[in-house]
Amino acid sequence: MKRSSSKSKEFSFNAEDGYVRMFLRGRPVAMHVPDQQRETYSIDRRVELPERKLKLQWVYGYRGRDCRSNLYLLPTGEIVYFVASVVVLYNTEEQQQRHYLGHNDDVKCLSVHPDMVTIATGQVAGNAKDGKMLHPHVRVWDSVSLNTLHVLGMGVFDKAVTCVAFSKSNGGAFLCAVDDATDHILSVWNWQKEKQLANVKCSNDSVLTAIFHPMDANLIVTCGKSHINFWTIEGNTLTKKQGVFEKHEKPKYVLCVAFAENGDAITGDSSGNIYVWAKGGNRISQVVSGAHEGGIFSVCVLKDGTMVSGGGKDRKVVLWDHDYRKKAEMVVDESFGPVRALAEGKAGELFVGTTKNSVIRAAFPDTLTPIVQGHTDELWGLDVHPSMEQFVTCSQDKQVHLWDTNSHQPLWTKTIEDPGRSAGFHPSGTVVAVGTMTGRWLVLDTDTRDLVSMHTDGNEIISNVRYSPDGNFLAVASHDNFVYIYAVTENGRKYSRVGKCTGHSSFVTHLDWSTDSQYLITNSGDYEILFWEAPSGKHVTNMETVRNLEWATSTCTLGFNTFGIWPDGADGTDINAVCRSHDGSLLASADDFGKVHLYSFPCSQPRAPSHEYGGHSSHVTSVAFLHDDSHLISAGGKDTSILQWVLA
Repeated sequence: MKRSSSKSKEFSFNAEDGYVRMFLRGRPVAMHVPDQQRETYSIDRRVELPERKLKLQWVYGYRGRDCRSNLYLLPTGEIVYFVASVVVLYNTEEQQQRHYLGHNDDVKCLSVHPDMVTIATGQVAGNAKDGKMLHPHVRVWDSVSLNTLHVLGMGVFDKAVTCVAFSKSNGGAFLCAVDDATDHILSVWNWQKEKQLANVKCSNDSVLTAIFHPMDANLIVTCGKSHINFWTIEGNTLTKKQGVFEKHEKPKYVLCVAFAENGDAITGDSSGNIYVWAKGGNRISQVVSGAHEGGIFSVCVLKDGTMVSGGGKDRKVVLWDHDYRKKAEMVVDESFGPVRALAEGKAGELFVGTTKNSVIRAAFPDTLTPIVQGHTDELWGLDVHPSMEQFVTCSQDKQVHLWDTNSHQPLWTKTIEDPGRSAGFHPSGTVVAVGTMTGRWLVLDTDTRDLVSMHTDGNEIISNVRYSPDGNFLAVASHDNFVYIYAVTENGRKYSRVGKCTGHSSFVTHLDWSTDSQYLITNSGDYEILFWEAPSGKHVTNMETVRNLEWATSTCTLGFNTFGIWPDGADGTDINAVCRSHDGSLLASADDFGKVHLYSFPCSQPRAPSHEYGGHSSHVTSVAFLHDDSHLISAGGKDTSILQWVLA
């Protein structure tokens, strides 16, 4: 008996009975070695890193649901915005993206320096693998080279950096930031020296914007819940003048602020009013009441001195002349949601970011073209088309998107009745099954997106829907501990239940079919590995029957060919998904620390080495190789983003 042990977790190989045992949170997990490897297998063999690597090629999505002022056009022709922990520089003319990957958790705010090259971005606190805290901080970087120039505030900020802005009038020498502490500390920095010049308690209520006055480097305007404050920097102190609303309606929230050519401050608020605050003062000099129905999330002064405003409830983009008279308006389609951010594009163009995580290219009177789309709620469901450069995603936002990996746009979007959780293509590619959070699952036609079939099994999460390789069966795995097996006829159009796998003592997490479509392997929330006959669902207990089976896919995180993905001291929930490449040489994993890993396959040595890639924040929920192994797609849970990696 050969043994190898480590402090936190033990692996052992029982040569006599032909299994490797590992412990996850103190639970033993036994994995059976195929006969042809039993003689030669050694638990101590060194494994090589895979020769191939991943390079981030495309990021789907935009963070508009809870962030603002995060969309700008750069002189390079690229728009800059963020999602998850990636800052995206997207050239919409050339259909190319570049990515700043310096952050290790969610980016929350962004500012462009007056030189239009230097960019500052602030992030939230995160958790590293070793349980240590990743500090919130600001990174200042060069948008041409993508090099990090300065890192500010490590260990200074609390929870998250929610606002960041460069000064305008003194060559952009200062940077201000607001964190998410209870008092929302406003701090001012000499960013080139990485030195804090001043800080002050800003407000107990939420602060939504902090911005320097364009003509006065010592004046900062902050606004948020029921306040607007004008701050003056003198030496290392910040003194406040509160905005006075006098006879005007005091809004619940002052949502955004911009500056007119003459230095007046312009605010949009939750009551739909635009207030103009005379330069240097804290009093209202002009009012456009009822400019929008509902809140105004963004005001943007254009190069010619006119202004656009973006509405929440009414989803309108309104153009105003120099005297704040309405010149034109257009309405963003409901499917994209309220307006969140506005940026001036090239002549006559605007870019509109929305709360449903889309970016739209717009021009008056009525041109609105979506250029970035994404999910808006937790994203788990992902599968790749069996023969085309397409993949499907479904999320708890009740949206199913079929994406084209070349145009990076959805070929179609379907709204379903329940939050989505899992997806699986039929081997023919003509239909796709979608599992939901409620026990319902449905089948959609991939050409027409029409509903082909709908069923309900239990009332819990459908964690997995997977067709057998021959296309004759569908396995539906549920959080009710069962797997339901359906016979599939008429090329994926007709379904009848023929079996049920009963035996797991916890929710089913992953499943794979054998290549001959005769058997299933499943994993569960309490780290069991069970085998089943298809289509009856009979539990297979004789290991000799299944030990040498070939599996059509490797998505089970527990199994002899995949157990090397588990890091030292891992909790069994640390890895959410794995996927084997179609040529059988690579294994990708998705973990709880925002990382995608790439291993050599099979991955059957303890703690196998891997290439590690960041970009997501916190949970990465799913990974899948395209049919030709040219790309890997990864999906983030709460960050709602989809990353497309090219295999180099």
